[in-house]
Amino acid sequence: MPAPCSAHARALAGILLAASLALAGCGGAGDSGGGASAKSAAHGADAAAGPGTADHTKPAPKAPLVPQNAIIRTASLTLQVKDVPKALDQARTTAEGAGGYVGRESTGRDADGREHTQVVLRVPSAEYDTVLAGLQSEGGLIDRTAQAEDVTDQVVDVDSRVRSQRASVDRIRALMGRATKLGDVVALEGELSTRQADLESLLARQASLKDRTSLATITLSLSAKPVGKAAGDHSPGVVDALSGGWHVFVTLLRWIVLALGAALPFAACAAASALLWRRVVRPRLPRRPEPAAAMTALGPLPSARPAPESSEERPDRDRPARTP
Repeated sequence: MPAPCSAHARALAGILLAASLALAGCGGAGDSGGGASAKSAAHGADAAAGPGTADHTKPAPKAPLVPQNAIIRTASLTLQVKDVPKALDQARTTAEGAGGYVGRESTGRDADGREHTQVVLRVPSAEYDTVLAGLQSEGGLIDRTAQAEDVTDQVVDVDSRVRSQRASVDRIRALMGRATKLGDVVALEGELSTRQADLESLLARQASLKDRTSLATITLSLSAKPVGKAAGDHSPGVVDALSGGWHVFVTLLRWIVLALGAALPFAACAAASALLWRRVVRPRLPRRPEPAAAMTALGPLPSARPAPESSEERPDRDRPARTP
């Protein structure tokens, strides 16, 4: 056991030497100087715990094996189906049967009144291809996009930084356990808070990478098929023309009946008013006197001009007189 004890003694000597130098440089500045010495001691501890003076009292932890398939898989699938709710239930069953779940779902209707649904499915990466093939067979394919991003380097880097940051936090906590001055404790607490915040950020990124690599994301869009297009193009015939004409005739007749029904109360009211005027009101009105003939000083005016006399009825005065 001589080698571990000597290494531990060298590390402790380095920490004490750094603390002594920091205290000597401050010249007895009180608690404020103690905070600076605590930070110097923390950095000295980090330096003492470097590769040249590693702690051999316990074996270094082995780096976790990174899976070979550290890949983020995403896909977008657009299908046209006959029954949107039924297809949605089948897609949900497929995802849950593969060990996944439904992340988000939204349903609405377009301008033509057809139902459409968009759902986000999270399935294990190992079942990604199987689930995608099963979903595609549920209806007519309109659009499909797939993407795979290799993030193995990011996973390795984040895992390494997490281990280093955890060791740094442990060292600060060990220094806090040996600190005796209030200034040293305050300074070490500030350093500990900073390093813990960095560690939490790294842990969040690590969890995000793990979630995105272990579960693939499939965005499925379902829309109903247009009515009348399932059987292909259909040319109109005589039966279609007769059916359309009969439909137009019935519709026109219905509108005429509705118009007559709407106008009937007004017509009945008008007829009753006319009958009341003719039978009751009009006979009781005073009759107007007939206008008298116009009179002049020479007598009544002739009612009409006399007709002109014909040439046969003209008197002899109109004829030229004969000379004897």
